[in-house]
Amino acid sequence: MGVALTKSVQWTTAAGFGTGTLEITPLNEAILKEIIMFVESFIYKHAQEAKYVFVEPLEWKTNLDPSAFESGYVVSATTVKSEEADKNGQPLLFLSVPQIKIRSFGQLSCLLFIAKDTKLKEAQACLEANRNPVAKILGMEYNTMKEDSSVLNILDKITKEDDPESEIKMKMAMLLEELDLHLLNYSLKYTSLEIHLNPVTIKKDIELLKHFSGQGEQTVLESIEYTSDYEFSNGCRAPPWRQLHGEICYVLVKPHDVETLCITCCAEGVFLNGGKTDDEGEINYERKGAIYKDLVTFLKQKSAKFSENMSKQTRLTEEQQKVKDQPKKAPKKEEADALCKTITSSNKSKLENNQINLGKNQMTKRLEPRLNLKTTVDFKIRKSSIRDAQEKKHGGRPEKSTPPVSAGRAQLVHKNADKTEEITSESSSESEEDEEPPDHRQEANADLPSEYWQIQKLVKYLKGGNQTATVIALCSMRDFNLAQETCQLAIRDVGGLEVLINLLDTDEVKCKIGSLKILKEISYNPQIRRNIVDLGGLPVMVNILDSPYKILKCLAAETIANVAKFRRARRAVRHHGGITKLVALLDCSQNSTEPAQASLYDERDVEVARCGALALWSCSKSYANKEAIRKAGGIPLLAQLLKTSHENMLIPVVGTLQECASEESYRAAIKAERIIENLVKNLNSENEQLQEHCAMAIYQCAEDEETRDLVRLHGGLKPLASLLNNTDNKERLAAVTGAIWKCSISKENVTKFREYRAIETLVGLLTDQPEEVLVNVVGALGECCQEYETRVLVRKCGGIQPLVNLLVGINQALLVNVTKAVGACAVEPESMMVIDRLDGVRLLWSLLKNPHPDVKASAAWALCPCIQNAKLLLNMVGSPDQDLQEAAAGCISNIRRLALATEKAQYP
Repeated sequence: MGVALTKSVQWTTAAGFGTGTLEITPLNEAILKEIIMFVESFIYKHAQEAKYVFVEPLEWKTNLDPSAFESGYVVSATTVKSEEADKNGQPLLFLSVPQIKIRSFGQLSCLLFIAKDTKLKEAQACLEANRNPVAKILGMEYNTMKEDSSVLNILDKITKEDDPESEIKMKMAMLLEELDLHLLNYSLKYTSLEIHLNPVTIKKDIELLKHFSGQGEQTVLESIEYTSDYEFSNGCRAPPWRQLHGEICYVLVKPHDVETLCITCCAEGVFLNGGKTDDEGEINYERKGAIYKDLVTFLKQKSAKFSENMSKQTRLTEEQQKVKDQPKKAPKKEEADALCKTITSSNKSKLENNQINLGKNQMTKRLEPRLNLKTTVDFKIRKSSIRDAQEKKHGGRPEKSTPPVSAGRAQLVHKNADKTEEITSESSSESEEDEEPPDHRQEANADLPSEYWQIQKLVKYLKGGNQTATVIALCSMRDFNLAQETCQLAIRDVGGLEVLINLLDTDEVKCKIGSLKILKEISYNPQIRRNIVDLGGLPVMVNILDSPYKILKCLAAETIANVAKFRRARRAVRHHGGITKLVALLDCSQNSTEPAQASLYDERDVEVARCGALALWSCSKSYANKEAIRKAGGIPLLAQLLKTSHENMLIPVVGTLQECASEESYRAAIKAERIIENLVKNLNSENEQLQEHCAMAIYQCAEDEETRDLVRLHGGLKPLASLLNNTDNKERLAAVTGAIWKCSISKENVTKFREYRAIETLVGLLTDQPEEVLVNVVGALGECCQEYETRVLVRKCGGIQPLVNLLVGINQALLVNVTKAVGACAVEPESMMVIDRLDGVRLLWSLLKNPHPDVKASAAWALCPCIQNAKLLLNMVGSPDQDLQEAAAGCISNIRRLALATEKAQYP
C-alpha cells in the first residue's frame, strides 16, 4: 500500500518527510474506510498471517483509554500489554498513554474493534505517524516509497531469503500489494470523476494555439502537438496510472525563441515535465518547475516571442471584430459575379490539390491505435487452415469460392457452431473442422476500462523484463479478473498470448507456473483457446506433462482440458502424444515418487490424476482419441480411480467413461473391470453433477443385457427411481430417465420399477418437460408397457392421453418412441378404446406418410395391435352392455373408414 499512500492519498505537505497530515477530503476518508475494512477482516480471512510479527512496530498517539481494553490484555492505570507476545516475550501491543505500539495485524484488528466509533481517527493517526508502513511491517528492504519498486522489490527480496518465515512473509507482501492495487483502482475511478470537465477546456486552448501556429514571424508558435493521439472516453490522453495524479495530457510545444518544451496539463494546472527519454521515447513525468493556471500563461512566462506575438494576435482579433460589427455595403452585380467566379476557381483548385495529396496524406498522417486489426500471423494461420480443410474435403484440390451467405444465416451458422462445440455428449469423428466463431476485437472507440490498459502495460514488462520482473508481472496480472472478457482480450490484443506461450519453453519453473495459471483462466474464452492452438501452444503444454514438478503437470493438464473443446485442438493433442501422457497421469502409484510425508503426497497425486482425467474428458469426444485412451491402458486406471472418495476426482473420471461408453469395445471393458458397481454406488452421492454423469454412463452401457442385470444386482434401480422425483435439474433428469429407459428393456427390471412406483412418476413427466427428457420418458414407458401389469397401470394413471397428444410432434426420436408406447398400450382392449376415442388411430395412420423411415416403421407396428383388436371388438358388439356395444361399433367404423381412405389415396 506504499504507492497508494504516497500518490493517491492527499497530504498537507509533500509525501516522504513524515511531518504532513492527511487532508480532510472525501477521497481520503474513502481510502481510510477501505483500509479499515481490510484490517478488520484480516484476522478472519488470514489467521496465520495475522500472527506474523512486524519488523518494526507501528507507533502513534492514540486517544484510547486503557480501560477500553478487556480480556487478553494486562491493564494498569496508564499502560496496557497484550498477553500475546513474540518469541522473545515482547508484547505485540503495548500502550503507554498516549503512545501505542503494535507489531501484528491480529492486534491491529483487535484495536479497531475496541476503538468502535473512533476507528477512523485511529487509522488516520496511524498512517500519519507511519508514512511507509510496508517498510516497518516487512523491513526496509521492502521499501515501497518508489513508484516502480513495490512488487518488484517484494518478490525479489523474498526469493533470496531462506529463513522459515519466508513463505508467510511472501503471503504478507502479496496481500499488501493487493490492497495497494485496490486502493489505486479506487482512486482512479474517483479522480476520473473529478476531472471530467477540465479536458474540454484544455483541448480548446490547444486547438486555438494550433490555429495561430506555423512558420513565419507573426505566428505565436512553430508547432504544438499531443504526445499521444489516443483520447480516452473521459477526454484525457494521459495513461490511466497517471490519471491517478490528475494528469490529463502531455503536449510538445516548439516556440520561436526557445527549445521544444514537454508540458504536462493536469487538473491543478500546467507545468514543465522532464521531457521524453532518448532511448525509449517515454515521458519523464517529474515536475521541473512551478504550476501555472493555464497553457497560455505558462508559455508567456517561458517565451518572450510567444508573449509578443500573442499580444499582436489579440489586438488584431479585436480590430477584425470591430470591422465585422460595422454595417456592410451591398456589392455591385459585377463584383458579385467576379467574386463567385473566384470562389468557384478556388474550390476547384483545392479539390485537385486534395486528390493529388490524398495518397501522401494517407502515408504521413499519424495512425491512432486500432485494436480491431488482426495480426498477420493469425490471418495466415486462419487462411492456411481453411485451405487445408478444403483440400481434404475435395480430394486435394481447393474448393471454389461459393456465393456469399446472408447475414442472418451466417449468424445462425456461428451460433450453431458455438453450441455444438460446448455439448459435452458429442461423440464425433474428426473428418471435418468445427466452424470457428467470429474473431471479436475491441473497437478503438470502445469505452474500455482502465484494467485493459493496465494489463497491456504488464505485457510490455513480460516482453522486455528480466526473470524477476517477469515473475512480478505475471503475479500482478493474476490480480485482475481474468474471467472478464475485456481482460482476456487485452492480453491477446497486445501480443500477450505469444509471450505467455514462449515462457512455457523456458527453464524457469516460476515463469512456467505463472504463465500456465493465466492461460488456464483465459482459455475458457472460445476465441482465446483457438488462438492458443494457432500459436502452437498445445505441443508445448503436452511436453510439460513430462515435467518432474507436479504443479506444472496439473496446470498443463487443466489448460489442455480447457483448450481441447473443439476438434482441431483434440486432434493436435493426440498427434503430439498427449493422450498417452495424460493417461500416465492417472496412475497415482507411479506419480508418488516421494516416500516422506505420505498423506501430503497422496493428496498431490490425486490432484495430478484429477487434472489428467479432466483433460481426457475433453479429448474423449472423438472416436480416434477414445481408441487412443483404450490402447494406452486408460480403462483400468479409470476403474481404479472410480473407487476413490474424492468427488472432484470422480466427476471427470465418470465423465470420461460416459463419453467412451458409446463404443462397444469400451462397454465390454467396463464390464470386465467391474465399473458398473462403482457407478451405482455413486448414484447415491449428494453431488448432482456426479449423479448425472453416473446415470449417463449407465445409459450408454445398458445396451447390453448383462450390464442391465448388473445394475439391478448392485441395487442401482432404486436410486434411479428416487432421482425421478427431483425435476429441477433438467440435465440430470434427462440422464436418469435415459438410464431407466435402457434398463427397462429387461423384464426383471420393469418389475422392480413397478415396485419402486417409478411408472407413476414417469407418467407424470409426460407433460411440461423438454424434448430430451420426453424422448427418454416415452422410451421407458414403451419398454415397460410390453407387460400387461404396466399397461393397466399406465391407463389407470391417465397416461394414454399425454402419449396420444405427443403423436402430433415433429421430433423424430420422440415420434419413434411414442408410437412404440401407444402400440404397446393398444394391445389391451380397454386402452385401445381410449386411444380410439382420442383419435389416436388416425394420428398413427397419418404418421405412415412421415418422411423418416424409422417413424413410418414404428407407426406401422403400432397399428398392428389396433387392427388385431378389431376381432375382439367384433365380440364386444354382441355384448349385453349397450354402452360397450356402441363403443366397439364406433371403433370398428373408424378403423374401416381409415382403411378405405388410405386405399383411395393409393389408388385414385
